[in-house]
Order: sequence, then C-alpha cells, then structure tokens
Amino acid sequence: MYVKDHMTADPITISGDMTISKAVEIMRKNQFHRLPVTDAKGKLIGLITGGLVEEQSGQKNTSLSIFELNYLLSRRTVADIMIRDVTTTREDVFLEEAAQLMIDREIAVLPVVDDDGHVIGIITEKDIFQAFNDLLGHRHKGTRFIIQCEDHPGFLVGVTKCFADNDANLESLAIYRSATRGTELVLKATGEISVENMTKVLTDAGYQITGVAQTLEDGSVKHYAVT
Repeated sequence: MYVKDHMTADPITISGDMTISKAVEIMRKNQFHRLPVTDAKGKLIGLITGGLVEEQSGQKNTSLSIFELNYLLSRRTVADIMIRDVTTTREDVFLEEAAQLMIDREIAVLPVVDDDGHVIGIITEKDIFQAFNDLLGHRHKGTRFIIQCEDHPGFLVGVTKCFADNDANLESLAIYRSATRGTELVLKATGEISVENMTKVLTDAGYQITGVAQTLEDGSVKHYAVT
C-alpha cells in the first residue's frame, strides 16, 4: 500500500498572511486539526495545528476572556506561529515508511508533496489506523483464524491448501511475532464452509488454532471458544 492510496488528496491549504482566527474557523468548520501553509505557487512553507494555536495563544492558561482571545488571534497571522521545518512525504512512499516516519519524529501528520514541493495531499495517524483495519478486513464479513505458526519454509502452503480445498477464499493474511506467544499466522477467510467445520479441518490437519472470530453482516464480531 502506498501513501497515495490513503491520503486526503488536494487538501485545503492556507496562506501565511491569513489571520490565525480565520485558520481556526476553517479547521472548526471542516472538523480537522491541521492545515498546510503554502505560498502563492502552492509550495509548502509551513504547517499550523489546533494544538499549536492553543499553545501560542495561551488558551489553556490565560485570564483573557473569549472576546479578548478572539481579538488577539485576529491580529496575528499564521506565519507568526506556523511550524516552518515541516516533515513531509511523497505519494509513492510505502505506507509503512510514512508510519515509521511519524513514529520516529513523534508527529501525527505528514503533508504529501511532489518533486517541486507543491502540496498534493495530507496523511494523518487516523489514516494509518484506517489502513491497518482495511488491511486486516476488520469490518468485512468473514472469519479470522489465528494459528500457531511453525517458522519454516512451506508452512503457509499447507495451511492455505486447507482453505482452498474447502472453497474458502482468503481475504487477508498476516504473520505476527510475539515474545510471549511466538509466531502466529492470522487469516481472514470467507466461503460456504461453517466456522466449526473449517476449525475441524485445520485441527485434523495438525494445526494449532489459538483464536477464532467471525465478523457478521452488521459488522459485529462473534468470538468462538478454542478448545
């Protein structure tokens, strides 16, 4: 998955000479908390966030009235407080690279720029979370099987053959490594075979199932006891 598949394309941007109060109004109206700041040619020159506005205006620890605060924000421009050294990414970067960049820099948003520095998108930690859920098919109808994985070549072939032989279609597949549980294979499958029968097929084939959960038509999840 690439950044371009999950970013908000052509985001709202603002100019550095816009008043802070106007920028706050735009964020509130559109229910988001960050705005890229661009020059007249659309090139990124900064970033403003709701948290930055609160910090710079002292909203949380001031004795000023709301009217006085609004007056103060209407007298200062975005350029006065914006972040100038903005960490960015490109649209063809793998999503996990963007996620790691956010972790390393301890930030929650990345403006997406082209080769000339023009803003073409924006991606946030919320977009990363949504991509994670999409990857695992969280709300898609189907059954998730968690199988203790023997970490050797060919293990996946045997497991996936069990599903194929029973006309079960694999929607997603992931491998997790845990210090306490070892290596686990997580499969999301759909098909006509019942959860109970597929569980029996896997168990009879010698695979150790440690968890089973079925996502129903309405998006709710039913967990099955594993014996």
